[in-house]
Amino acid sequence: MLDTGTAPAPETAPAADDDQNADGRDGKHARRFGLPIATALVMGNIIGGGIFLLPASVAPYGTISLVAFGVLTVGAIALALVFGRLAKRHPQTGGPYVYAREAFGDFAGFLAAWSYWITSWVSNAALAVAAVGYLDVLLPIHGSTFWTIVAALACQWLPALANLAGTRYVGAVQLVSTVLKFAPLVLVAVGGLFFFDADNLGPFQAGGGDSPVGAISASAAILLFSYLGVESASMSAGEVRDPERNVGRATVLGTALAALVYLLCTVSVFGTVAHDKLVDSTAPMTDSVNVMFGGTWGGTAVAIAAVVSILGALNGWTLLSAQAPYAPAKDGLFPAAFARKKRGVPTFGVLVGVALASLLTIYNYTAGSEGVFESLVLITTFTATVPYLLATAAQIYFLLSGQGHRVSKGRLARDMTLALAAFGFSMWLVGGAGYAAVYQGVIFLFVGVLVYAWMSARKNRQSSPAGD
Repeated sequence: MLDTGTAPAPETAPAADDDQNADGRDGKHARRFGLPIATALVMGNIIGGGIFLLPASVAPYGTISLVAFGVLTVGAIALALVFGRLAKRHPQTGGPYVYAREAFGDFAGFLAAWSYWITSWVSNAALAVAAVGYLDVLLPIHGSTFWTIVAALACQWLPALANLAGTRYVGAVQLVSTVLKFAPLVLVAVGGLFFFDADNLGPFQAGGGDSPVGAISASAAILLFSYLGVESASMSAGEVRDPERNVGRATVLGTALAALVYLLCTVSVFGTVAHDKLVDSTAPMTDSVNVMFGGTWGGTAVAIAAVVSILGALNGWTLLSAQAPYAPAKDGLFPAAFARKKRGVPTFGVLVGVALASLLTIYNYTAGSEGVFESLVLITTFTATVPYLLATAAQIYFLLSGQGHRVSKGRLARDMTLALAAFGFSMWLVGGAGYAAVYQGVIFLFVGVLVYAWMSARKNRQSSPAGD
């Protein structure tokens, strides 16, 4: 049975848990993740489809964007280390929800879970739309709205089916997809260094309008969101073997390896594709492969790699969309159905998440306006940072409150420095989301406040003695 905090689970919480199921087959299909699969989960969730467009996105700022990469990597590693510290002392499924609730109570924990849940299923809709864009290179379907919708829904439901089959299959799909998608990325990252031409780099600071600090901040605003997903292992800590050790290791390893891939791929593309062409490129990886090996086969290869990459990210994020409400549901802060597990997976959470993402995807293709969908995607860049801020604030609270069972006194200065750096990184993420996204994201959070009021009142009413 997985514990999610100091508060006891409400009486209405389901009795069945990880390996208890009516069909008796959970032991066969539910399997805890080891360090390799937990690391693959982090890497797979951080690196989705954005890597295939990232070099062109930052090219207008010049090679100074590589400096922004370095700054962001330090911040992401600091955040990863903080999650590792927190998971060591609270190795339960739920990640930021568990930490925020332990430090600040039910309401803060609920906000962390609610905002992360919104982020997960809206991001899944965005990933599916991105996958269809690459799939169109292989199977021309954009001419038909019907088949475009079918393809997007297939991209969502196939990973959902893998999740419903059990954690054993989630881990297998994640590991295979991570290996398959990194093969072409390593080809670009390493192969590009042999074809590197410094004349292709262009100016250090392109545009010339901003100061160096302004240029770094502007390029960082694009790069900031490429590191979302560092919390993946802590969100599924209850499904990781020896979580006190492996969650922290997987978080740091996955984040560091993802950062290395990002940086090497960007440097290689910068050095193989002429700057003036890269600025207008819609497929920078394809252009880089074509320069390295000639011909036009790179487009097909990159499209396949992108589809595999996005499906792998969808597989991981589908699990996270179910894990986000799982822990608060066990504590009576989400509907109890979200706490029911089968084959190690919260199946109701998987189905609700993929259903909401599917409805949003259909709306995107039928409403005739991409602005609404893009606004929702931008909102997720804000909602994703709310759990980060609450989790890092929880670590700062634990450090300052002198709770000996949670804090190692010998590491106080180091852990406080990491926590403050991670908090600053999270605030930078909020700034990068933009005013409109923050404004609309706050509205989403206030809707969650209404849900919290309902669930909290229901929980208190059920726990009160009859007649009170």
